[in-house]
Amino acid sequence: MAARKGGAVRELRTRQARADACLAAGSAAVAVVLALSVEDGRRPDLVGWTLLLAAQLPLLARRRHPLLVMLAVVACVGPYHALDYAHSAAVPVGMIALYSVAVSGSARRTLLTGVAVLSVPLTVNAFVNPHQVSEVLRISGWIVSVLLFGGYLRIHRENAAAALERAERAERTREEEARRRVAEERLRIARDLHDLLAHSITLIGVQTSVAAHVLTADPDRLDRAAVAKALDDIAETCRSARGELRTTLEVLRDPGGPEARGPLPGLHGLSDLADTARAAGARVDLSVRGEDVPPAVGAAVYRIVQEALTNAVRHGGRDDLNVRVAVHDDAGALRVTVTDDGSGTGAGVPGFGLVGMRERARSIGGVLEAGPREGKGFEVSAVLPLGQQTMGERA
Repeated sequence: MAARKGGAVRELRTRQARADACLAAGSAAVAVVLALSVEDGRRPDLVGWTLLLAAQLPLLARRRHPLLVMLAVVACVGPYHALDYAHSAAVPVGMIALYSVAVSGSARRTLLTGVAVLSVPLTVNAFVNPHQVSEVLRISGWIVSVLLFGGYLRIHRENAAAALERAERAERTREEEARRRVAEERLRIARDLHDLLAHSITLIGVQTSVAAHVLTADPDRLDRAAVAKALDDIAETCRSARGELRTTLEVLRDPGGPEARGPLPGLHGLSDLADTARAAGARVDLSVRGEDVPPAVGAAVYRIVQEALTNAVRHGGRDDLNVRVAVHDDAGALRVTVTDDGSGTGAGVPGFGLVGMRERARSIGGVLEAGPREGKGFEVSAVLPLGQQTMGERA
C-alpha cells in the first residue's frame, strides 16, 4: 500500500513537472511573438532577449517555490521594463508568477503580494517616468483579476479537498462500524451456538448414561419404563436442539432477513431449564422474584442460568447433585446466583462457557463472577442493572 502510494505521488510530480515545462515553453513562445510584433517599446537586443527568456526559466519551479519564482521573475522583468523594451512581451510570465503565488498561498500573502506589485511600480514611475503611470494603472486591473482568480481557485481546491477528506473519513467510519457489527454478530452467534450445543449435548450425555445404567444395572429385572423415558428425553432434547440450530443457520444464510427465532425466553423460561436439569438427575431449587424485567436482561438471565446449570450437571461429579438458583430484585438491579455442591470445579477443560456468561452480563452493563465455593461446589453470581433502557437495548 505504501509503495503504491509512493509510486502514485512520483507519477503525479512527474506530470506536474512536465506540465510546468510546457507552460514555460509556451510562455517563452508568446513572449517572443509579442516582442517581435507589438510596438510598445523598443525591440529587444541581446540584453533584452536574455532578460526576457531568463524570466521564463523560474516557472519550472512555480509549484514548489511560488514566492521565490515571482521574485526571480521580477528580478528579470524589472530591468527589462526599465530599459524600455517591448513591455507587452513580459506581461504573460508576470501574470503566471502572480497566479502561482495566489493559487498556492494564503489570502494574506496574496493580498500583500498584490499591494507590493502595484505600489512599487507606481511609486518608481511616479518619480522616474511619470508618463508610464497611466500604463501601470491600466494593467493593474489585470493584476488584481489574476490574483482574485488564483485565490478563488485555491479556495475551491481547499473546499474540494476538505469535502473529499470528510467523505473518506465517513467511509472509514462506515467500514469500521460494519466491521464492528460483523464482529459483534459473530460473537453473538458463537455464544448462542455454544449455549445451545453445550446445553443439549450435556443433557443428551447425561440421559444416555441414565439409559445405559438402567440397561446394565439389573438385566434380569429390566425397567422398560425408565429406559423408554430416558430415550424419550433424549429424543426431545435432540428435536429442541435441531429446531434452534435450524433457526440459527437460517439467520446465517440470510443475514439481511428478519429475525426468525424471536426473542429468547426471559425469567418465565427458567422453570423449563430447572425441569431439564432435574431430568438429568440434579435436584434444583429455583427461586425467582422479579417483575417488569427488560427483555435484554431477561434473555441474559436465561442464558446465564442455562450455562450455569449445564456446567453444574457436566462437572458436578455427583449423582445426588444439589443446585440452587436464586433470581431477585435488589435496589434497581437483578441479582442472579447459581450454586451447587458438586465436587467439580465448574470449568473442566478450558472453554467458552464462563467467557460467554461474562460477555452477556457485560453487554447489558452488568458484572459476573464465577469460581469454586469454600469447601466444595461452584458458584456463579451476576448483578444486572434494571434501568429503563439497558446498554444492550441502546446498542
